[in-house]
Amino acid sequence: MKRPQQLWIYLRSSFWFLPAIIVAASIALAAGAINVESAIESETLARWPRLFGAGAEGARQMLSTIANSMMAVVGVTFSMTLVTLTLASSQYTSRVLGSFIRNRTTQTVLGIFAGIFTYCLLVLRTIRDNGEDTFVPGIAVFLGVFFALAGIGVLILFIHHIATSIQASNIICSVAEDTIAAIKIVFPERNPHNNSKEDETLLRRLLIEAEDWEEVLAGKSGYIQSIDYEALKKLAHEKGTIIKTEHGIGNFVVKGAPLASLPRQDLLEEKTFHKVCSFYGIDSHRTIEQDPDFGIRQIVDMAVKALSPGVNDTTTVITCIDYLTSILCFLVQRNSPLRIYYEKGEPRLIRMNPTFETLLDTSFEEIRRNASGNARVIISMLDALKIIGATSPLVSHRKALGEQAKKVAELAEGSIESTHDLAAIRARLETLHIAVDPNPPANR
Repeated sequence: MKRPQQLWIYLRSSFWFLPAIIVAASIALAAGAINVESAIESETLARWPRLFGAGAEGARQMLSTIANSMMAVVGVTFSMTLVTLTLASSQYTSRVLGSFIRNRTTQTVLGIFAGIFTYCLLVLRTIRDNGEDTFVPGIAVFLGVFFALAGIGVLILFIHHIATSIQASNIICSVAEDTIAAIKIVFPERNPHNNSKEDETLLRRLLIEAEDWEEVLAGKSGYIQSIDYEALKKLAHEKGTIIKTEHGIGNFVVKGAPLASLPRQDLLEEKTFHKVCSFYGIDSHRTIEQDPDFGIRQIVDMAVKALSPGVNDTTTVITCIDYLTSILCFLVQRNSPLRIYYEKGEPRLIRMNPTFETLLDTSFEEIRRNASGNARVIISMLDALKIIGATSPLVSHRKALGEQAKKVAELAEGSIESTHDLAAIRARLETLHIAVDPNPPANR
């Protein structure tokens, strides 16, 4: 059974959830329009014969035509969506498909067309023409025609949306926005009173005091999509213990491997371990909602594919680096999440959290390894490191950026043959070291 967080991720990334809501709304609207028609006297609607004066046969034909057209448009829309998914998967990376599937515009368009079809069917079945027992819901028929005209506009907008959404810059931008949204969840706001040294001291003390841990084992293999940290804290408080998570969100766990650990000395009952396991959402794939590393990984995969000899698209690589820079510049303005979390003043949970250093490595390591001999990409990476360094005041961030700059410099010296390109790279290295290192060596 899926947990609420995992269930919401599943519903948000499904093609059917939002369309199902729109179809349900169209059913309610059809029932409402028909009931309104029944409550209004026929003489009132007869005053506007051009709007509400369709006969039974004409109304049937009109609604039948609209319903058939909408089903044809739904088929075209699905075909266009599948073609877009195929192109995005083959040209960029299959990991960006989640962004297309979660796209609200695509889901809304599918829901609108299916909703118009459903609306027309429901109104169509209420039309009667049996001599004196004649009923034509003029308001409902008029709304059906209006929805059909609106559907034409929606189709044109959807074609425009598909044409623009498959562009590399738009795909990268969409993934970057999702990644920043995940960072807002995982990394707290900047807090000047945060004391990370005190937290690390307490962490070491807790780990020493509870050396003997009882492991909570995973019930299935897969990627950790969500962890209910609040529920873990509450459970630890109720049992008077502390829980240590062994994996973070986005990690792959094998069935029978440890998910979390509890001090053996607390002699907890078996059902407590089952409860801990139930607070993890595990499935066959990663999701971006609480996993900024996965968002960065998608952009990096696009950059690496663009660097491959078969593609050789340097412009896309630089676009990826630009958006990685924006993500990391946003990241350095927020605190790293603490590893120890408290419940009513008592330490109750030790978490595995992503850090700036790990996300920086994810952002640039693979791009650097595949950028051998490409001066434009190397220069772009150095510019990115400089911008990030100028944004962050923390020494630990600057140190990590300096280490990354050394690796890029080593790559440049070993792979760039042009003296002109090397001179440009060395000039950027000098300005970079000023930005990330207050005391750069004289000859570096």
